[in-house]
Amino acid sequence: MFNVAVILRESAKAWPDKPVAVHSAGRMTYAELDALSDALAEGLVGIGIRPGDTVALQLPNIPQFLVAYFGILKAGAVVVPMNVLLKAREAAYCLATSGSRALITWGGMADEAGKAAAEAGVPDVFVVGTPEDGTVMTPFAELLAPTGPSRPLAAREPVDTAVVVFTSGTTGRPKGAELTHFQLYMNADVPGRLFDVRPDDVVLAALPLFHIFGLSSVLDVCVRFGCTMSLVPRFDAGVALEAIQRDGVTIFDGVPTMFIALLDHPDLDRFDTSSLRVAVSGGAAIPAHVLDAFEARFGVAILEGYGLTETAATATFNTGVDDRRAYSVGRPIWGTDTEIRDDRGNRLPPGRDHVGELVTRGFHVMKGYLNQPEATAEAFTDGWFHTGDLGYVDEDGFFFIVDRKTDLIIRGGYNVYPREVEEVLYSHPAVAQAAVVGIPHVRLGEEVKAFVALKPGESVAAEDLVAYCRDRMAAYKYPRTVEIRDGLPVTGAGKIAKLRLERT
Repeated sequence: MFNVAVILRESAKAWPDKPVAVHSAGRMTYAELDALSDALAEGLVGIGIRPGDTVALQLPNIPQFLVAYFGILKAGAVVVPMNVLLKAREAAYCLATSGSRALITWGGMADEAGKAAAEAGVPDVFVVGTPEDGTVMTPFAELLAPTGPSRPLAAREPVDTAVVVFTSGTTGRPKGAELTHFQLYMNADVPGRLFDVRPDDVVLAALPLFHIFGLSSVLDVCVRFGCTMSLVPRFDAGVALEAIQRDGVTIFDGVPTMFIALLDHPDLDRFDTSSLRVAVSGGAAIPAHVLDAFEARFGVAILEGYGLTETAATATFNTGVDDRRAYSVGRPIWGTDTEIRDDRGNRLPPGRDHVGELVTRGFHVMKGYLNQPEATAEAFTDGWFHTGDLGYVDEDGFFFIVDRKTDLIIRGGYNVYPREVEEVLYSHPAVAQAAVVGIPHVRLGEEVKAFVALKPGESVAAEDLVAYCRDRMAAYKYPRTVEIRDGLPVTGAGKIAKLRLERT
């Protein structure tokens, strides 16, 4: 029997008075979180939640997220984290698909959440905070039932599903990846050890905890190793810099757009960021120019890793300043395998001329997509999970990501990898954000188009950016058109949302 919530129970025994989370309004200790999540588990049992039932969790990075997450797990139920920005139709799909028995939501989204719950037939809805539109819902506090000194963790098997995280839906409607108790524990324990996370570390929790990167690589890792999270409800560069200075943050986990935003903040020099000892980048490939500029400005190394929702965040990782390869996503984590294969399933040899799909297997891979056996079967071949990402491996076993298979542009028979074009655009001093897509072309099949957003106060003509790329790339690669926008859309996890850009 094994319940991943044991990571909280053990850390609360070891460091009861230590803060598990600090934020602008106060702090919460490990003992307090353990007791409150016990109370929530008791409350869930009181409304009829049983082991194996699913409970949806739709909160920003606030202390109640931690209480609800561990309380649901302690009750033996399955956590279904949901983006706080989902509209009613989107949220209803996740609730219905997961079969959620209850929903814990946030006052700022109460109206949409209420509509979603009604559509999906969810009987119990609890709200943190006051609904902004006056919607009547049961307060979250009423779910915190009195409990004894310590509530036993509900017995679960290691292979039982602990969390269902919905994918971003880049290839259709989102699918619910089933992540097990054992998988989540190992994806906290192994990366944390590789990364040398220490009990005295303070980790900036600006990544949304409802996303697998924030949930596994920040929340679970921190609690497993007894360190402290500095909670930022929603990422803003200024707020993040204030938190780093106020709380003495030592580790910054982020996606590339966050690193760019910190670098471009107009008052960056006003903040003391000397407490930082290392940064971790994931979620998307970080442009080389951004990595170099951040390391030079902040004086810390960025360790880049790679993973997906389906691998509970981590598949490969650069483990330290003395064991990394710049611009690489590192090597497979302990106990796992990753390979590069061609379209026929053949393993490719090392070298940047041998680009293929990354496939991976091990404890880090999900048990499958919830109630979608056909999609699950399609994603696996002989136990190997097909990631849909293109890359290569060097002679030393370090992996490099080139692009998503679905993002590949085929222009006149030539393969164009958008990330390569984006790297060039990011090297231009005026460019803050860049996204390259393929658009239909009668003769060539596809043409290369770039969308960019400029840094504050910068100005450059679209044709000048085209010329900039043309001077630095082969003729078939550079974008023929560049569209400059005030900003590019991003997902809830902070990645640029290419599907929301016009492809015309």
